[in-house]
Amino acid sequence: MGALYLIRHGQASFGSQNYDELSALGHQQGHAVGQALKARGVSPEVVVSGTMQRHQDTARAALAAMALDVQMRIHAGVNEFDHENVIEVAQPRYADKAAMMSEMAASGDPRRAFQTFFQDAVSRWVGGNHDAEYSEPWSVFKLRCVSTLDELVQLTPAKGQAVVFTSGGFISVVCAHLLGLHDTQAFTINWTLANAGITKILVGRDGLHLVSINEHGHVEGANPPLLSYR
Repeated sequence: MGALYLIRHGQASFGSQNYDELSALGHQQGHAVGQALKARGVSPEVVVSGTMQRHQDTARAALAAMALDVQMRIHAGVNEFDHENVIEVAQPRYADKAAMMSEMAASGDPRRAFQTFFQDAVSRWVGGNHDAEYSEPWSVFKLRCVSTLDELVQLTPAKGQAVVFTSGGFISVVCAHLLGLHDTQAFTINWTLANAGITKILVGRDGLHLVSINEHGHVEGANPPLLSYR
């Protein structure tokens, strides 16, 4: 059987002008996931990354830690959904990031305030009743993820390994698809995915087998701790 590993990117730069840039912690997480993969004997013939900076920087950090010189394939299909569009449709004044961060900061716990708002915004998007308002409706995003999974399966060597650096939304849709979950349950998975977490899928003649979701002992058990979710 082949093995397909989905790696969530390291921590991005929440609250900054360039969210897509890894934080200092995110770079450390990329290195840690590379070490973890190497320690378990993963030596992929195929490495895929999304087009986003946080995907590619996580991939570079991991590959450096694994001492691997493998050409990285870039595939937009594993990109995250446009979270800024989902936010701005739910609350148009948050097109101004400074205004959003100011309001979140006034709550006393900006990360928690953002998470509460963002969960509601995503639920509205997933609900499907306002598709025309979004640049990529939920149904289109879901189809993109499932179609891209088929392509990744084709890239995975029959007895080898492929490692894909992606985002939580893509991983959540893939896992929900393989588990037969309802759309509303997909993001129940997403909210608990750790940065630089590992999800493993076995690829066999009889189909796909979801072996693990969100393995993150390599960041949770690190010293100092490297665990983060956003």
